[in-house]
Amino acid sequence: MKKTIIFLAALSVIGSINAKELKSPDRTISVTVTDTTILVSKNGHAVQTIFVDMPGKEQGRIPRHRKERYEMSSGKRRLCMNMSNDCTYISGSDTLVIKAFNDGVAYRISANGSSAIPRQEFIIPDGTRRWMQTLKTDYEGFYPMATQGHGGSIGYPALIQYDDRLFGLIAESDVSHGQSGSHLDWNVGRSSYSVTDTGNPESHMTPWRVLVLGSLSTIVESTLVTDLAHPSMIEDTSWIKPGVSAWIYWAYNHSSKDFEKVREYIDLAAEMHWPYNLIDWEWDVMSNGGNIEDALAYATGKGVKANLWYNSGTSWIGNGAPGPQDRLITAEAREKEMTRLEKLGATGIKVDFFLPDGPDMIDYYLDILSDAARHHLLVDFHGCTVPRGWSRTWPNLMSMEAVYGAEWYNNNRRMTNAAPQHNATLPFTRNVIGPMDYTPCTFTDSQNPHITTDCHELALPILFESGLQHMADRPESYLNLPKQVKDLLQELPAAWDDTRLLAGYPGEFAVIARKSNGVWYIAGINGTDKPMKITPDYSRIGGLKKKEITLFTDNGDKPGKGFNISSDASSALAIECPAAGGFVMTVR
Repeated sequence: MKKTIIFLAALSVIGSINAKELKSPDRTISVTVTDTTILVSKNGHAVQTIFVDMPGKEQGRIPRHRKERYEMSSGKRRLCMNMSNDCTYISGSDTLVIKAFNDGVAYRISANGSSAIPRQEFIIPDGTRRWMQTLKTDYEGFYPMATQGHGGSIGYPALIQYDDRLFGLIAESDVSHGQSGSHLDWNVGRSSYSVTDTGNPESHMTPWRVLVLGSLSTIVESTLVTDLAHPSMIEDTSWIKPGVSAWIYWAYNHSSKDFEKVREYIDLAAEMHWPYNLIDWEWDVMSNGGNIEDALAYATGKGVKANLWYNSGTSWIGNGAPGPQDRLITAEAREKEMTRLEKLGATGIKVDFFLPDGPDMIDYYLDILSDAARHHLLVDFHGCTVPRGWSRTWPNLMSMEAVYGAEWYNNNRRMTNAAPQHNATLPFTRNVIGPMDYTPCTFTDSQNPHITTDCHELALPILFESGLQHMADRPESYLNLPKQVKDLLQELPAAWDDTRLLAGYPGEFAVIARKSNGVWYIAGINGTDKPMKITPDYSRIGGLKKKEITLFTDNGDKPGKGFNISSDASSALAIECPAAGGFVMTVR
């Protein structure tokens, strides 16, 4: 008989004998398993039903309680803790494992070598709000709000609103060698999204399919994707240092082949006390006074760490494709190049232009991370898949692009008007599942103009989490900032002790507080085209009484108007944000 697994929203289930119930440790989430169904409830209300056509499922063992603590080199918080109850169900040769956490549910399926993985579908009834991105190989698109499905494929993550206060986020974790990444395919007429593997996985076990479940605060603050990932494969992580980086490409696309221009950005990093500078594509043909060896030596002399761009060698190859190419595509090539980089003092690599998420590409990502770790190299993936928990397994993975970011101001005018709403959607969607290399904080214009205000831009490197935070604007833009703004950027962390959502709604506004060394950095943006009064919930960080604050607000309602700076806590209680505006606050 054909096996089907279906996620359904807000449906009732006919009772069945042999019901088995699994509850989250805090008992707010329950998973009821019968012969044919799995019912997921939150606070006693049915939220999603998983139909599993595995007749005769039996509980393979007594449910187990797990409690875990682990540290992250970068991410939403340094120390992560989670508790779960899990149980295994067996039907013939198929095995279903379910985990119930306080902030969601996850499952994975194993089949023997002679049988296929059962079909899986997420059914989202019409009328249900959802924020989903049409699938692209590079995951660089928008997350528009919709109340109906549409034809085509959807990439993770997918955000769903069940009622006024309850949300779910569908994602994937712990994609390993021999597995492929999956995506969602819309089934017309059935209000369902099928889980579809990319390519033909060699493994007969799926990755973890993840449903983060709770309030918007739960969604934003959850570490469930890394909670489910394999623990760190790197024993000594002391060499892994998150940090802010200067980045040349946004302002000067082809200037990494210009030694003198590269020196300007190394000088910028030194002046701004940023530990890193990224030397982007075409550095292999660097001229105008020096080559890559000279640039690396100059960076070392300035106390700046240098990371280098690479074409993955698997796509966009041919006449005119940027280099260096094919230096990482085989184990032998990687060993040769990474040994050279280590000797030259480079500290990391940015690898770009990957193919879709079939098992060959998954293996390639993981092989790069493993080999880079042996040579003490940080990794930033671009033109790539979305995070799937790998930054826990390989802590040298600092960031991944997989986002329609500021780089797109180079390419067309679409970002100009789309940016405010898009930026206010990303904290609830893409950035939930892992680090996001958006390349933020651009006060001037690239090839196409921006309409976001100065404080909106200042907020982004706090609002968006990334272990390597690439600051994209021109040197003179940062160096000519008011002293207090410049001081803020000079001291800006790229790794956090904690993260809290203080206010927000997808596409409208977002206020996030991130803590580092006892200081809360709070960033808020208005994603709409109308002025907005924002009232953050400061109780979530212990309030503002007897605290030292510095508040940065917009001096006008257009880019380039500058900043108002205040230390009056009462002015932070209700902040007037212009259209596409923002604010930043530090609380000590």
